[in-house]
Amino acid sequence: YSLQGVLEMNFYPWQLITYQFMHSTSDFFHILMNMFILWMFGMEIENLMGGRKFLTYYLLCGIGAGLFQIFGTPLLGESGAPTIGASGAVYGVMVAYALYFPNRYIYIYFLLPIKAKYLIAGYVILEFLSIGGASLVAHLAHVGGSITGLVFVLLDKHYNFNFDRLFSFRGKSGYSDGFSFRKPPYKYPPKNNVEDAEFYDINAHKPEEMVVTQEEIDRILDKISQSGYQNLTEKEKKILFEASRRK
Repeated sequence: YSLQGVLEMNFYPWQLITYQFMHSTSDFFHILMNMFILWMFGMEIENLMGGRKFLTYYLLCGIGAGLFQIFGTPLLGESGAPTIGASGAVYGVMVAYALYFPNRYIYIYFLLPIKAKYLIAGYVILEFLSIGGASLVAHLAHVGGSITGLVFVLLDKHYNFNFDRLFSFRGKSGYSDGFSFRKPPYKYPPKNNVEDAEFYDINAHKPEEMVVTQEEIDRILDKISQSGYQNLTEKEKKILFEASRRK
């Protein structure tokens, strides 16, 4: 098994993405746990990042996991095999959760509480120690997805990647502008890891100031789904609060 061997197996670059959406039908419990973990942790990360950035993050973690498996296996002198499954990307999601919400408690078997940073770090360390063992599990891919996620989150905290234009396919010039790097105007993520909606004194505003159309509310909700609540302006937050109060 070597890189040349991979090429001789008719490897195609797009398989780094497609393999993430395939799974062995002989291990239903494995895919069930993958999807449960993706739902449990991924929902929080998507709400924080926004849908487009989260999709990009998830796929990049899967690609990183695949690359680690391809290039790392021959370096370790192991015999490889075709790799499928979402586990590498899911480990990336777990790492993001540990970085954004390190002190959140996770209840093992719904009884034993343990902080996310300790539980997830333990899982990653266990995968690292399992590399090279006799197993049908791609432990190297799990570690690769974790490292890819770690690097992405650390860079994102500094540059705050914006993928909105990458998925819009049309920028100011009429063509896709790709994604931009910009330093955030706020400390990212917030000190408390999440930003709670603030209570605004409705009586402090004149009624006419808070009269908005449904189109404006829809625009604000779209902005939340794309880039997260923390990117709303103070005026947009007040409008959203007033609209929810009226409903």
